[in-house]
Amino acid sequence: MIIDENINTDLRKIEDQFKSAISVDCVIFGYDEDYVDLQALTLDCNMSPYEGQFSLVGDLVQPNENLDEAAQRILLERAGFNDVFLEQVKTFGSIDRHPKGRVISVAYSALVKLSEFKIASENPHHPSWQPFNHLTEGNMAFDHFEILQASIQYLRKHILTLPVEYMLPNKFTLSQLQSLYEAILNEPLDKRNFRKKILKLDIIKETKEYQKNVAHRPAKLYQLKRNRKKDAKEAIS
Repeated sequence: MIIDENINTDLRKIEDQFKSAISVDCVIFGYDEDYVDLQALTLDCNMSPYEGQFSLVGDLVQPNENLDEAAQRILLERAGFNDVFLEQVKTFGSIDRHPKGRVISVAYSALVKLSEFKIASENPHHPSWQPFNHLTEGNMAFDHFEILQASIQYLRKHILTLPVEYMLPNKFTLSQLQSLYEAILNEPLDKRNFRKKILKLDIIKETKEYQKNVAHRPAKLYQLKRNRKKDAKEAIS
């Protein structure tokens, strides 16, 4: 009987045959009431053959850091963003996904409020906010369009448990919440049905406060609850 060797018994074989790098790609979605479309954070790619195309915020993981640490470091070094709540989405490992060799990438996603994350003009990596719907397979480097699409699908699947508080005021109206959901889903939602269903889902609570200093009739203000466990786009569609 042939017994397969344990993976730890032949490290030299592993070193010789399994040479690859690990990277992290951060998919940062931005939103603000002044924008209709969801925005995505990009860098200008300068690597052949993708010069001039958009790339996500990514880099290699260093030997002395774990994945979460690498994601935070990369986002700070390349985009100047700090203290961002990042959530791991998916791993991408196609053999030919990187022109320099075998690179396996772990995608992280985050939601941020555009007004709170300003981009420094002197940043050498040239980060910029791009409308999500303007990014295509033809203008993005590597497999970053695939990563972008996987990340938005993740958001849409988990929309009712997303930390959307990072994109909204602490207290918000139902119209503000609907506008955010419409931006993420990229489709309009019926106002009456949205309000009826969102109130039944038990994911927001009234604050007994109303808007102030508005030209129209002040709307009620709400806050998100912390027990948002439902997971279905069709619940509000």
